[in-house]
Amino acid sequence: MAQTPEYAIIVAGGSGSRMQHDLPKQFIEVAGKPILMHTIARFYKYNPAVRLVVVLPQEQLNTWRELCRKHAFKLFHMTVAGGATRFKSVKNGLGAVMGEGLVAVHDGVRPFVEVETIRAAYEATAKYGSAVVAVSPKDSIRELTEEGSRAVPRAKYKLVQTPQVFQASILQKAYEQPEQEHFTDDASVVESIGETITLVEGSYRNIKITTPEDLILAEAFAKEGSL
Repeated sequence: MAQTPEYAIIVAGGSGSRMQHDLPKQFIEVAGKPILMHTIARFYKYNPAVRLVVVLPQEQLNTWRELCRKHAFKLFHMTVAGGATRFKSVKNGLGAVMGEGLVAVHDGVRPFVEVETIRAAYEATAKYGSAVVAVSPKDSIRELTEEGSRAVPRAKYKLVQTPQVFQASILQKAYEQPEQEHFTDDASVVESIGETITLVEGSYRNIKITTPEDLILAEAFAKEGSL
């Protein structure tokens, strides 16, 4: 039986602003290579046949090509110009997905995602139509109210990560609707068309590198051999 095609849309739309860095965060080097290259390599390690679609701001495409040359980065991937918002960037990436298949959407600055996590997400999607990677909060949580704030039971909440994987037809249909303010990730877009979201256990190492503190953690993980 033919294998269902697997796609990974890797969204890297960041600038260096929160990182207090001149370089867009996905291009900052960790363990001698831009973060985005490590992220792509994770999906390739999971499945060398995965169809990789990297979404970058239009003005960063040439820089990325130069970085690939400089680092002799040979893992095959398509590049697509992103949009003004994450929603538009994912939609542009989806334009490269042909026919049915399983489509992961992943943050370009999450290079420590484990191959086992990626596998579990694709497998759950093959069964249930969707899979969203999430972890339990470590800290206590308070909900803001009109009166101030109140404690809420931590066990009832999950912190959402990526990859978020969906059947291609479901994701395409979800992204045909107009963008809305409450769309913070792909799960919220898909849920809004009435689809059920399945959660898959993530990892506390699957950090999103967005601030200088994250970079310190990333270097520590890299030294331990996590890349």
